[in-house]
Amino acid sequence: MSLLSLPMPRLGHLRRADPVLALVAVFFLTLAVFWPDQALDSLGFVADSFLWLLPFLAVSVLLAGWLRAAGADRAIAAITDRSPAVMILLAAAAGAFSPFCSCGVVPIIAALLAAGMPLGPVMAFWLASPVMDPEMFILTAAAIGPGFAVAKTAAAFAIGLAGGGLAHGLVRASRLTGSLRPGIGGCGSGCGATAEEPKLRWAVWREPARLRVLFREAWQAAFFLGKWLLLAFALESLMAAYLPPGLVASVLGDDNGFAIPLAAAIGVPAYLNGYAAIPVVAELMRLGMAPGAAMTFMVAGGITSIPAAAAVLAVVRLPVFALYVAMALAGALAAGYAYQFVA
Repeated sequence: MSLLSLPMPRLGHLRRADPVLALVAVFFLTLAVFWPDQALDSLGFVADSFLWLLPFLAVSVLLAGWLRAAGADRAIAAITDRSPAVMILLAAAAGAFSPFCSCGVVPIIAALLAAGMPLGPVMAFWLASPVMDPEMFILTAAAIGPGFAVAKTAAAFAIGLAGGGLAHGLVRASRLTGSLRPGIGGCGSGCGATAEEPKLRWAVWREPARLRVLFREAWQAAFFLGKWLLLAFALESLMAAYLPPGLVASVLGDDNGFAIPLAAAIGVPAYLNGYAAIPVVAELMRLGMAPGAAMTFMVAGGITSIPAAAAVLAVVRLPVFALYVAMALAGALAAGYAYQFVA
């Protein structure tokens, strides 16, 4: 059989190629061409790391699928008719345990604001949600430690509570008027669903339709998490091989008084993804990164990563966006200093 007779890949398949998996492939192809020994070492490192984390990954994606299939995400978005303080408290708590990432939460907050929910509770949910979710908690506890995961969850709740309270106060003082950009919202057919009473069914195995949702959501979560973890472990393999421990300790270690603010400054542009950051930060802490700096990096990057910030800026007015960024950075710094004190 000649080479010309072999089936060639279609360009449509290339256009649909996942960019993260494509980046992983380019990473290993580059190593194979220029540093073949390191390519083999990195492959072994990625395989070992992924296999070690696989049981925790399985638990996390099944949990995510179960929450979606049970209707827990719709319940989170249905906080209505409460006093402002209770609404903000519930929204911060819901955000700290919600399964939404920094970009995924943007359509939710747009729908809530368009449906008339006050900015205070929306801001509380908005700030808390990207910092932690059930999947991230399990993976963080496994890779970094349960104490770090609990502290990060507490930080998510506290930042949401503070941000929601401040937003509510500014709205009452007429310092913030209007949240969404012109043309954003307009409810449409989907907005009304946020005001409906969600039908929670925790026993999803009793309904075939919900069971299908569970497996579909679990598979999508597994693919999403898996590709980012592959990229993270690939980068971590180079960090373990070439990053001098003394450099990390000197720049982001306990002896540098500016380690926590520096971690906040680095976290915004350098943050790839909440799940990808977990093994990277675990490796940086092993190399000497201060606990408080690690906390600040993950909180600041989770809320204000460039993709998330761009999505937020496209939806809300500039004063609301400025408040969102300011509360995120202030909360990240406060969380870092608090964790550094107790760690």
